[in-house]
Amino acid sequence: MRLLDRIVGLCYTEIMQTVYDVIVVGGGIAGYSAALTLHSLKRNTLWLGADLLGEKLRAAEYVRNYPALLGNGALFASRIEEQMAREGISLTKARVDGIYAGEPFTLTAGEQVFSARAVILATGVETAGAVRGEENFLGRGVSYCAVCDGALYRGKTIAAVLSDGKFAEEAEYLAGFAKEVHAFCLYPDASFHAPNIVVHKEKPLAVEGGMRVEKLLLKGGELPVDGVFFLKNAAPPAALVGGLEAEGGAVKVGRDMSTNLRGLFAAGDVTGRPYQYAKAAGEGLVAAYSAHAFLQENRA
Repeated sequence: MRLLDRIVGLCYTEIMQTVYDVIVVGGGIAGYSAALTLHSLKRNTLWLGADLLGEKLRAAEYVRNYPALLGNGALFASRIEEQMAREGISLTKARVDGIYAGEPFTLTAGEQVFSARAVILATGVETAGAVRGEENFLGRGVSYCAVCDGALYRGKTIAAVLSDGKFAEEAEYLAGFAKEVHAFCLYPDASFHAPNIVVHKEKPLAVEGGMRVEKLLLKGGELPVDGVFFLKNAAPPAALVGGLEAEGGAVKVGRDMSTNLRGLFAAGDVTGRPYQYAKAAGEGLVAAYSAHAFLQENRA
C-alpha cells in the first residue's frame, strides 16, 4: 500500500516517464564501474546515488590495493571525475528508499519515482547508527525515509537516529508532523529550529516492542516512542527491496552477481567482504554485463 499511496497524487506525466534499461543504485566505486560499463554497452542507464564516491573514499590517506593508482583518496576521486567528464557520465543525486520488483522495476526516492527493466544494487554498507532490534521492526515502526512515512506519525512521539548533520532537515520535516521528535545525533554540535525536537548525544542501545515499536532502550532507562527513523546514507538491503535474500547482512549473489529476484543484481560492499575498491569495481563490471545479458535474453 505504501508504494500506491506515494504514487497517487503524482501527475500523469511524472508517472508515465522513461523506462530505463538499467538503473544503478549507489554512488560509490561499484556503482560507477557498473554505470561506466553499461555506458560502453550503449544501454539506457540511470545512475542514482546520495553522494558521488562518498566522503570516506575522498578522505583516504593512501589507496594501496587499486591497480595502477599511486596516491590518496582525493587523487582517486579526481581521476574518476575526469573520466566521468570525458565519457559523459553523471550521477543523479537521489537517495533511493524503495525498490519494488516487477516488469518493470519501480524505484522511489522520496517523492520521485523511477522505472527500469533491470536494477543493480550497489549501495555499500552503512553501519553508522545501527541499533540492536532495528531490522526486526522494519515496517512495524522502523523507517528509513522521513518523506515516505513521516505523515503516519502525526501527533505521535517518535525518535530519529541521525548519522550525519546533513539529515537535520529530515528531522525538521518529521517535527512538522510529530508531537515530539527525540533526535539521537551521532555527530557533534547538533541543533534544530523546531521547538519540539529534543536532542540526545547518546546512541540508543536497542529498539524494543511487541507487534510494533514501543520504546528505545537507553543507558539510563527506556524512552517510549511510537516509531524510529534511521536517517543515514544507505538503508539495509532488506529495507530497500522486499523479498531480497541476505545472509549475515550481505546480499546473496551468484558469480554473475544475480540475486534471488529476477532482473536484480548486486555489487560491491553490499555483497559482503572484503570491503575493497578493487573488488567493488570488478563486481560492478560483472553486474553490468549480467544485466546486459539479461536484457538481451528478455527483449520486449
